[in-house]
Amino acid sequence: MKLLTSPASPYVRKARVVLQEAGTREVQEVEVSTTAFATDEQVKAANPLGKIPALIMDDGQALFDSRVITRFLDSHFGTGLYPSTSLWAVLRLEATGDGILDCALAMTYELRFRPEEKRFPEWLDAQWAKISGALDYLENDLDAQLGGDLNIGQIAVGCALGYLDLRHDARGWRNTHPKLAAWFAAFSQRPSMTATAPKG
Repeated sequence: MKLLTSPASPYVRKARVVLQEAGTREVQEVEVSTTAFATDEQVKAANPLGKIPALIMDDGQALFDSRVITRFLDSHFGTGLYPSTSLWAVLRLEATGDGILDCALAMTYELRFRPEEKRFPEWLDAQWAKISGALDYLENDLDAQLGGDLNIGQIAVGCALGYLDLRHDARGWRNTHPKLAAWFAAFSQRPSMTATAPKG
């Protein structure tokens, strides 16, 4: 199997963390150079949406969307990241992490790809308000949301917070979310997180 990757993609990172937690080398990671305006041909062939990550199976078929890929990898390697006893809570937490990423990526595109004179500050602030609401939600119920054994929801939130550091650190999310910041500091020390720390 091959996983199409990019070093800065937080969605890719989710899949890479799962592979690290599985302790497997069965999946080859193939780094591609792809952007919103210039899609890599391998990515285009694997995913009609032209997005990464994409997991190319041994039979040539592909899976795409990070949530589909992580669910498959968890099933294939038996990592136990989707516990049946708390599945819906874990999926809700994963959706929270991915929602933070969706908003943060929208901000990144606005800042990196739109000409400065055409940028929309109110749009950026609206996206950050959504992120802040999600961070408040986690901060105010931290133990219930992020406690317990490792699961995909924790991984999604960890990757989301890492992406905020990478692209939106100036917003200072830690200043108003000290408990979440402490959780992230500890979670970031997991070998799977240090091995997949974003670049670029």
